Amino acid sequence: MGRENHTWLVEFLLLGLTEDPALQPFIFGLFLSFYLVTVSGNLLIFLAIVSDPHLHIPMYFFLANLSLVDICFTSTTIPKMLTNIQTQNRAITYAGCITQMFFFIIVISLDNCLLAVMAYDRFVAICHPLHYTVIMNFRLCVQLILLCWTMSVLHALLHSLLVLRVSFCTQVEIPHFLCELNQVVHRACSDTFLNDLIMNLAAVLLAGGALIGILYSYSKIASSIHAISSAQGKYKAFSTCASHLSVVSLFYGTSIGVYISSSFIHNSHSTATASVMYTVVTPMLNPFIYSMRNGDMKKALKRLLLCKL
Repeated sequence: MGRENHTWLVEFLLLGLTEDPALQPFIFGLFLSFYLVTVSGNLLIFLAIVSDPHLHIPMYFFLANLSLVDICFTSTTIPKMLTNIQTQNRAITYAGCITQMFFFIIVISLDNCLLAVMAYDRFVAICHPLHYTVIMNFRLCVQLILLCWTMSVLHALLHSLLVLRVSFCTQVEIPHFLCELNQVVHRACSDTFLNDLIMNLAAVLLAGGALIGILYSYSKIASSIHAISSAQGKYKAFSTCASHLSVVSLFYGTSIGVYISSSFIHNSHSTATASVMYTVVTPMLNPFIYSMRNGDMKKALKRLLLCKL
């Protein structure tokens, strides 16, 4: 019965970005705008790729998947946040918190994995252009997507099962707008050594591994571009990966920034505010980055919008 009182009767309180009632309407309007722009922007990218046969190539196949993941990314967090503000009720059930955390880990892991896969695609396209269609065939592309999904689901399942084994007090306050793994684990009443160990190990293996793969791919790409004699050739080669490089810089730059700030600045509300950058702003900006810096994407979006009109 003691175990029941610690785990199954628990209720989490998501404190959000601020507890100031005067700021709640502003935050509601701001995040609703973010959410609508993110969903509509990424949905347009996805529909443009699906509807245009010219974009049925590996690069855009992965981009379409990234757009869907970014929609899911914000959909796991913002709707609940908006509901809490609207109803003035910050509570989330134990099951609801674990569920949100599970899906959030899946989508952030997918984002991480897809960016690495897209870097590999650009590496093959620029460093091995004559073998590109043979190497990046449809079967391999599907296998890479399935690998990302499998790794992400297993990663989320591992952390969720580990959280289920720890005990919580009857009411737990989380100074965040979502049930983020680190925040949840560090508010447990029981020992969390194993959780911390697996968290750090997974971060090194998955996030670190993907980042190393991306850096290696771009080091090879940089060498190949440097070897091109003409300035026009260099520009054309670089332009094919400029959008992806911008998204990678934004995603990892903000993620690492949040990690470093949380290590040195022991202020949970500041960490939650910084987390907005990679959980909300990055998925919102991705469609703009890919549409503004990509001529094929611009044409596809124009055709899609003209057809709808």
